[in-house]
Amino acid sequence: MIINPRGKDVMSVSCDFLGKKLTFEVNRVGFRSTASVLVTYGETVVLGTAMVGKKEVADLDYFPLSIDYEEKYYAAGKISGSRFVKREGRPSDEAVLIGRLIDRPIRPLFPKGYRREVQVVSTVLSMDPEFRPDVIAMIASSTALMLTGIPFDGPVAGLRVTEDGKSFKAFAKREEYDANKLDIVVAGIESGITMVEAGAKEVSEKTIIDAIAWAHEAMQPAIELQKKLVKKVGVKKLDYTLVLPDEEVLEEVKAWTDGKLGKALRAPYPRHNELVEELREEFHKEMEAKYEEAYEEKRADFDEAFTKLIHNDVREGIIKEGVRPDGRKLTEIRPLSSEVAFLPRTHGSSLFTRGVTQAMNIVTLAPLSYSQVVDTMELTDYERRYMHHYNAPGYTVGEVKRLGSPGRREIGHGYLAERALTAVLPSVEDFPYAIRSVTEIMSQNGSTSMAATCSSCLALMDAGVPIKRSVSGIAMGLMYQDEKAYVLSDIADAEDFAGDMDFKVTGTTEGITALQMDMKVHGLPVTVLKQALAQAKIGRGEILAHMVSILAGPRDHISPLAPRIEKITINPEKIGAVIGKGGETINKIIADTGAEIDIQDSGLITVAASDTEKINKAIKFIRDLTEEPEVGKVYDGTVVSIKDFGAFVNILPGIDGMLHISQLSDKRVGKVTDVLKEGQTVRVKLTEIDNRGRLSLTMKGIEQR
Repeated sequence: MIINPRGKDVMSVSCDFLGKKLTFEVNRVGFRSTASVLVTYGETVVLGTAMVGKKEVADLDYFPLSIDYEEKYYAAGKISGSRFVKREGRPSDEAVLIGRLIDRPIRPLFPKGYRREVQVVSTVLSMDPEFRPDVIAMIASSTALMLTGIPFDGPVAGLRVTEDGKSFKAFAKREEYDANKLDIVVAGIESGITMVEAGAKEVSEKTIIDAIAWAHEAMQPAIELQKKLVKKVGVKKLDYTLVLPDEEVLEEVKAWTDGKLGKALRAPYPRHNELVEELREEFHKEMEAKYEEAYEEKRADFDEAFTKLIHNDVREGIIKEGVRPDGRKLTEIRPLSSEVAFLPRTHGSSLFTRGVTQAMNIVTLAPLSYSQVVDTMELTDYERRYMHHYNAPGYTVGEVKRLGSPGRREIGHGYLAERALTAVLPSVEDFPYAIRSVTEIMSQNGSTSMAATCSSCLALMDAGVPIKRSVSGIAMGLMYQDEKAYVLSDIADAEDFAGDMDFKVTGTTEGITALQMDMKVHGLPVTVLKQALAQAKIGRGEILAHMVSILAGPRDHISPLAPRIEKITINPEKIGAVIGKGGETINKIIADTGAEIDIQDSGLITVAASDTEKINKAIKFIRDLTEEPEVGKVYDGTVVSIKDFGAFVNILPGIDGMLHISQLSDKRVGKVTDVLKEGQTVRVKLTEIDNRGRLSLTMKGIEQR
């Protein structure tokens, strides 16, 4: 018997969802939350909870929504891999990114001015190893919100989709996404798309559009099931009050700004931003003079109204005149400039500037042992060889801001730039280096993640990393009104704040490598995305042409400041011989040669050092330890034991062969000891390896030293 302290019946609804049963269950757990739901799909179980504040927080100028994704190691039958901490602590980057993935399609679906605190937590309780749980957590978050009765314009559903060259597939294994050309997450409501995020291996715009359309249609059962549950539960709408600019205040601001907006503010960046701030300052001074001490209480309302009118002005200029705040046409890219080898002691560096947005990138190369080990609920000892980190301190937006650990935005931007370039990186076998790319944003005015992508590409080539092709990125915007789309290329901050879409696209001449789209309108037709992708292709081609003019391709040699690395492949069964008991052998090689040695389970060994002499010495050690015996080859061996019938000779580490008395000389030998003694060095030829692995040796015809 299931006990519910509130006396509510346990209810559930189910449907078939892409070949598996999807089930929502309420009133079984989470009795004190505003709403909670258990979502089961296969063997994955996710608890979605939502808490709603009792009243509006009127003094905030933003919607206080938090959405978190909780990964629990027990869900995968694991204990944390940390040696010292065995409980979950700070969320992994992976968990942060999934939380962000869930947040982005949900946040825009609340009305402007909604100010109640809302906290959504999706906790993975059980994880089916057959597929990733992220989109199930997204569905659980949406369902919990639907059950609260707050003004949420859902439901939302999502799918992670891959393509094997023939068809699309959702709920694939992680390794399938890695092996295929496309890994795309699509989220939407019944009427359209709200979010897209993808990594790809140079796929076409058509493939992306087809995948989005397929996913939107395929997710509809999960949307309908949420509606069914809401109806079955009998969810009651909660009363609320929107905190909106006072109409009288808005009218007063309109009157004051009349004739001061439009053409008066249009100027190239950063002058446009300066003109807006000068006007804002003038406005507040006049209002302070008018209202005197009483203005301090009204200031926030007046400032919000002023900002609203500035955003409206941006939209009107684009929709009515086809002119952007800085005077650009809708398809026009901001001025570009770049340089490489910017810093003298780094392995690779670049400075990429687009308008007022500027990104510096630094690439560092190191042995594979410096790869990041990732241990999460889903991953165990996964090695991240390419790492892209993104930093944007307060000074980059002209603010005084306390420095701290990277937040969701920084982690997300770094991850997007990382995905953009992963598709063109050389394999470990071809380039056995760990690569760290760090973007230091110098100035922000929109599209910093795309600037990070471009600057990283240039820095990688400057370092001599043999990437397949150059990658550029562009951020697309949108003004959507009366079902007409005004697509903007290379958006700046003003257009992002006032617009309806932020659509970032990266790629090469051969296709798309990554994309990320966030919507502010409630669902977007696929046809508009098609238009945006086509326009983005032209824009990123223009940016790519600029980058190629700065550096046409990777340098033909790696940076002289980077460590030298050579690789050798051995039989995986010989790895133990290189490592030795308790690491004794490999530690001796490192100590004697001064080289760094990294051994992969595949048998790939990389040797790194400051000069080739140390590398060659270490490689010789390894070859001597792992060499396979070869019939017909002459070896310098050591006599390890003597028998009446012959002697055993060690020719390679751990490998002895039999030297029969008849093979000691061309002449007859009476006793073995007449020719050999233990410890003696002799030259022998390997004549045979029988089916039991036994080696036969000879000294006949071999000149002894």
